Amino acid sequence: MKRLTLLLISILTITLSGMAQSPEVLRGKEILDRVSAKTKGYTSIKADFSFTLENLQADMTDTHDGIILIKGDKYKATIMGADTYFDGKTMWMHMKEVNEVNISGPEMMDEESLNPATIFSIYEQGYRFLHAGETTINGKTVDIVDLFPEDRNKPFSRVKLYIYRDNLHFAKIVQMGKDGNNYIVDIKKMETNVPASDSMFVFDTTKHPNVDVIDLR
Repeated sequence: MKRLTLLLISILTITLSGMAQSPEVLRGKEILDRVSAKTKGYTSIKADFSFTLENLQADMTDTHDGIILIKGDKYKATIMGADTYFDGKTMWMHMKEVNEVNISGPEMMDEESLNPATIFSIYEQGYRFLHAGETTINGKTVDIVDLFPEDRNKPFSRVKLYIYRDNLHFAKIVQMGKDGNNYIVDIKKMETNVPASDSMFVFDTTKHPNVDVIDLR
């Protein structure tokens, strides 16, 4: 469950970069640059989402609802019975069912579990991209931008970003795994500039006096 939770955060953080300068690449860069510029103007972002693991070969799907709050380089995510806090330096993963919290530093974070705060600008390095067309979601026009990791050892072959054309918010993110597993994040609701104090991104042990703390640093 911990691995899957980190993978979700990774998907909420993998987003967006450069191929030859074809019209599709230029269009993709234009969209992603606009997304990045707009979101950098927000003080915080909060999103309600659903996370789905899909394996078409096995005809299997598994869906969970979650919430994420992002402020600068900090975030708090709640999914699958776990709260994950990151204050820019330290990560706490509180697994509520077993009343345990794991503490780790950036150097121990899974390489696929990038900071969700970079989701709107990470395309600037490590990915090729292109505009892959458009579709309609919730009655609105959505641009599709495909990302391809430059590192061929990544466990996924492509990330598909679905971006609302009218407000440049994400509608959906799909990570296509080489193992046949696809990971899908559907953004149900997104709010910006919500009140968020720095203390919200730190796990407070005083509020959980009986929690088992495991420091992995």
